[in-house]
Amino acid sequence: MNKILKLNVRDKGTLLRTPFMAALGPVSQARMLDIATVTNFEPRDILFREGEAAEYFYCVLAGYVRLFRLNREGREADIRICGPADTFAECLLAVGNTYRYNTQAAETVTVARFDLQKVRALAEQENDVARAVIQCLSDHLLMTMDCIANDRLQTAPQRVAHYLLDQCPPEGGSVSVRLPFQKSLLAGKLGLAPEALSRAFSTLRRAGVTVRGRVVQIDDVGALRQI
Repeated sequence: MNKILKLNVRDKGTLLRTPFMAALGPVSQARMLDIATVTNFEPRDILFREGEAAEYFYCVLAGYVRLFRLNREGREADIRICGPADTFAECLLAVGNTYRYNTQAAETVTVARFDLQKVRALAEQENDVARAVIQCLSDHLLMTMDCIANDRLQTAPQRVAHYLLDQCPPEGGSVSVRLPFQKSLLAGKLGLAPEALSRAFSTLRRAGVTVRGRVVQIDDVGALRQI
């Protein structure tokens, strides 16, 4: 059993930046903070497995959490990579009593968790909590639709280029980007096999993109936008 920690000032600030918490009024924010518990997980620890009885939804405070599914043959499909201020399993606030995917700590992570039953009860009492749940689910739906569209409309190099451009300053020019997590996680995030990610980076060399470990050097952001 992982040790339950106290909510410190930094963790509170991260929680309040989440779209869910930011949508709440001061009273509801305080009540949500009161029911939050904080815990750590080591790299590769499983937070919960698909099919287990659902007790909590989560917010990442530090590190990265991998959401994935398994088929009968044991093949894995990444659904999402969650970083600081990202929440997951909120869909269970509206419907469902079992987790719909597996979650694994990609590195040492700290998460806040919220008892689903308590938040459901709070949503019945406070309109802003109910609205925040609806808004959160709507945001995830739109994000999923964008993800599906990008998977079908973009080539592998275009997906990688799009991700890198999101990390770049708007003014362009030459820039160095450090990937926040290992490339195997980036591959899953972009819906690519690791070897497909490697081929995509090789293709992007023509646009002045070079990779050394987790550091990506982009010689010309403008050229990358043309991919």
